[in-house]
Amino acid sequence: MNTSKRTEEQVLQTASPRNRFYRTVWRWHFYAGLFVIPFMVILAATGIIYLFKPQLDAAMYNNLMFVQPASATLPYAEQIQSVESAYPAAVITQVTPPAAADRSSEVLLTTADERNLMVFVNPYSGEVLGDRDEDNNLQAIARKIHGELLIGKLGDYLVELAACWGLVLLLTGLYLWWPRQKFAVLGTLIPRLWSQNKRIFWRDLHAVPGFYGVLLIGFLILTGLPWTGFWGDTFAQVWGQFPAQMWDDVPQSAVLTGSLNQRGQVVPWAVEQLPMPQSAPSGHAGHSGHQAATPAQSGLAPGTPVSLDAVIALAQAKGAPPGFSVTLPEGETGVFTVSAFPPDPTQEVTLHIDQYSGTVLADVRWQDYGLVPKAVEMGTAIHMGKYFGFANQLLMLVAALIVMLLAITGAVMWWQRRPQGTGLIGAPPMPAHVQSWRVPLAIVAVLGLAFPLVGLSLVIVLLLDYFVLNRIPALRRIVG
Repeated sequence: MNTSKRTEEQVLQTASPRNRFYRTVWRWHFYAGLFVIPFMVILAATGIIYLFKPQLDAAMYNNLMFVQPASATLPYAEQIQSVESAYPAAVITQVTPPAAADRSSEVLLTTADERNLMVFVNPYSGEVLGDRDEDNNLQAIARKIHGELLIGKLGDYLVELAACWGLVLLLTGLYLWWPRQKFAVLGTLIPRLWSQNKRIFWRDLHAVPGFYGVLLIGFLILTGLPWTGFWGDTFAQVWGQFPAQMWDDVPQSAVLTGSLNQRGQVVPWAVEQLPMPQSAPSGHAGHSGHQAATPAQSGLAPGTPVSLDAVIALAQAKGAPPGFSVTLPEGETGVFTVSAFPPDPTQEVTLHIDQYSGTVLADVRWQDYGLVPKAVEMGTAIHMGKYFGFANQLLMLVAALIVMLLAITGAVMWWQRRPQGTGLIGAPPMPAHVQSWRVPLAIVAVLGLAFPLVGLSLVIVLLLDYFVLNRIPALRRIVG
């Protein structure tokens, strides 16, 4: 074993600069994979669960979500009364009118013991059909694991870091896949799955699907990053702004519209940075340039709250697509927020409505988004498998399965090449004569500017690798 080790080092000492760079990239690829593999398996598995949320919800909660259509629906005020009677100590926060004639109304509430329940109501009879715990159901748990690993902000940062390192894996993997000598279809475009050589079998099963899936996986990573806590928040603050003149003379609070997403996806990413306007408790409908809810509301006495039925009718009159939700006002200056987050992002609608006068304080549509928010919303719709139906789900399923295949085959390849009885990690050996650091430093600089977390972590890894792991004999033996 020691002889072969010395031979390998001697080869590296005489290797060309190009080969030494290849070895360096291979080492980067190895370290990135070692960190990313468990996260990618988790993200792919939870992503698949959430990808098929419509089908899973319909199967798991069929008796709650679907009703027998009748001639006429009850006023929403009566439906809310049924919920209040069944949950007397709860606070209702959101109402979603039926998305179709055979669907139930959905009422989100917070109980006295701080549970968030989605209550399903038959809109024709007012019967409360049951509830679903919004924090502890399959989809909610899968979403929390996917976004923060169930450990809050730290998990959010770890997921973001793993996603960014996933980009490093894609770039270095593409470089390693690229044929070094004569191009050969076998092993490059077609995996040699019939090979008796295990290393060739697993290498091809890893590299070839990775090449075909590089664009899909890169798309998944890039479209998921805007929802992360560090890079995503910074990105949103830069690109998610709206011109102030869109809503002149409208009182605004320090609370952002994105705060409504604390209980799941309520409003689109594009409006998360929009300040929440405030209702006028005095009843003055003097927000210039805005339209009242309905003619019937014009005679309301000052300070009289607008009814939920009027707000829903207003939303429908303004073209909100089926499936929109209405978040109820919080406090005396709170507003009704109508939000539609449909499969087609060009149909998204966000309305903030004064709770006293019914005045529309903000009306944000696709045409109001900037180019970057439009790209984010379109990418999100495709990422979640919503934009072009079942075919979209299947495409994203293929991407997630390729991610899992790459993770599993990468782990197998590492296990096979791991030295027996020596290094515990088995990292590819560092070239004895390191090439000029200009190219690696340029790569680190670009990644650091685009993705600060991965840039910082890459600098730390490189410094540890070159100045610590590679120079202390005991640690060098552990690394491999």
